[in-house]
Amino acid sequence: MATFRHGDEVPVRRTSSPAHWAAVVAGVALLGTLSACGTGSGTSGTPQKLPGTAQPASGDTTPDGSGTSTASAGDGRTSAPVSGSSSATASTGSGAASTRCHTSELRATVGGNDPGAGQENFPVVLINTSHRTCTLRGYPGAAFVDASGKQLGPDPKRSPGSPATLTLAPGKSAWAGLTFSNPEISGARTATPASLVVTPPDERDPLKAAWKGGKVPVSGNSSSVSLTVVRAGTGA
Repeated sequence: MATFRHGDEVPVRRTSSPAHWAAVVAGVALLGTLSACGTGSGTSGTPQKLPGTAQPASGDTTPDGSGTSTASAGDGRTSAPVSGSSSATASTGSGAASTRCHTSELRATVGGNDPGAGQENFPVVLINTSHRTCTLRGYPGAAFVDASGKQLGPDPKRSPGSPATLTLAPGKSAWAGLTFSNPEISGARTATPASLVVTPPDERDPLKAAWKGGKVPVSGNSSSVSLTVVRAGTGA
């Protein structure tokens, strides 16, 4: 057996067989194809549009998330301050992204109607079901759907409101107000939803809450539905 010392050139066995190199090239190409097939798992950070649901958005128009300016309702109007409740702590700080309440940590319910002046008013409640304290800020997304999941009527419009960062301890709640004109008074065309699909602020995955509020306007005169920023408490 040959002995090599440090610095000696080690001979390399070479092959010039065309069949050998053709097999190597074919193997590399196959490996690349298999690798490409395994990367389409949907892990891209690009937000996905969810058919039949309003797009989630915080509603915060300030670049630093400080909440010191008002949010627009899309019609040029400015907003008014939002009051809080003891069920959650409200603050004007933005909070780190890692503290945000994710869809998997929340449960959505729709509270009882509190009608007044021809308006139907329902609290859409988000409950922290996780074991950690997290935050909510801004507008949720929402849409009425029938039993098959088909959306009924357009997405709700955003009512004017100043977003505040709400800190929810485990078991605590925040709510957004869902309001529309009584269809029997407005004459709007109606439908009776099976559920309300709710997307928490700044999240992409929706929650589903049973709808027991009867008919809702879906088209025609005064058929608009509005939704407020989230507030502390349950809306009761």
